[in-house]
Amino acid sequence: MSSHNNLKIFSGTSHPQLAQLIARRLGLPLGSSSIVTLPSGELSVAFHESVREADVYIVATASSPETATNGALMELCIMAHTLRIASARRITAVVPHFPYARQDKKDKSRAPITAKLVANMLVKGAGIDHVITMDLHASQIQGFFDIPVDKYLYAEPTMLQYLRETMGKEIRNAVIVSPDAGGAKRASSMAASLDLDFALFHKERKKANEIARMVLVGNVEGKTAILIDDMADTCGTLALAAKHLLANGAKTVLALVTHGILSGKAMQVLNESEIEKLIVTNSIPQADHKKGCRKVREIDISHVLAEAVRRSHYGESVSQLFTSIPWTEAVAVAGDDEPLSPQPRHAVAPNVAESLQRNPLALGN
Repeated sequence: MSSHNNLKIFSGTSHPQLAQLIARRLGLPLGSSSIVTLPSGELSVAFHESVREADVYIVATASSPETATNGALMELCIMAHTLRIASARRITAVVPHFPYARQDKKDKSRAPITAKLVANMLVKGAGIDHVITMDLHASQIQGFFDIPVDKYLYAEPTMLQYLRETMGKEIRNAVIVSPDAGGAKRASSMAASLDLDFALFHKERKKANEIARMVLVGNVEGKTAILIDDMADTCGTLALAAKHLLANGAKTVLALVTHGILSGKAMQVLNESEIEKLIVTNSIPQADHKKGCRKVREIDISHVLAEAVRRSHYGESVSQLFTSIPWTEAVAVAGDDEPLSPQPRHAVAPNVAESLQRNPLALGN
């Protein structure tokens, strides 16, 4: 079994803030490395400490304002390859927002299955042994890998806690809404956890990327409508859904999304929309988005990822994290200008205190 000293956390350039939060949760310094873009456009990666026989975790994410998705993916591959030939014992990619997750099937003639290509690049090309991701857009992507993939890490428990703590008794007058039929399972799960009603939109399209109309199934009259989705990209669907919800009698509209991509004109669309708040996680950097729109709120999921890393390192089960918020010593390790991290009401496991005494690598600040 690995020791605490054998665990190392490194970061690409796509989300160093999240990597730092994860390392702080684990009581570790962030590993020393550098990534330089050469005049030719090529990347040069260097690690400034020994990784021989270490259990190494690389934090990277897609759709970051800091680093383009293709650049972040290439960084991850080069970092993993460098670690492999430097004799790291195990290499894990911590990728909260998985790149090309929406290109998971051949949905038209001569279309690529890019998510499968990415899986091959990470495993067969770069030599990655394990992948940790969150709210994977399509479950079948797990089958593209021949290595363990912890895809069932969900932001849902943290989001549920956020709603309970920020809405209080008002949550009894809310309804959970899926903006499309594809997200019905996710939204209905949250509705069941909160003991709330559930509604969804059925979308009819004239052609790709052009919605002909949206039909609401369910009652939202006089209620706070909470839209649930795994990602918000251009925000067009969410904005249109909010308009229809208010037209159908909803009192106000919130949107709760795991991955806030917010590309293109998303800020303008969001500012002009009827959405009161868009709550996203920090799976993607949100500092620029929060500056561009006062409606954007950010919640921290670093405690979930840090606990997944800890459990993976010590060979413990990760399945408890699928439905529970991990125990932490502090409400938040972030400052006032960083993401809100809800305080869990219960420990993940009843023997968590014993676990913390047994393992020196305990979550905390």
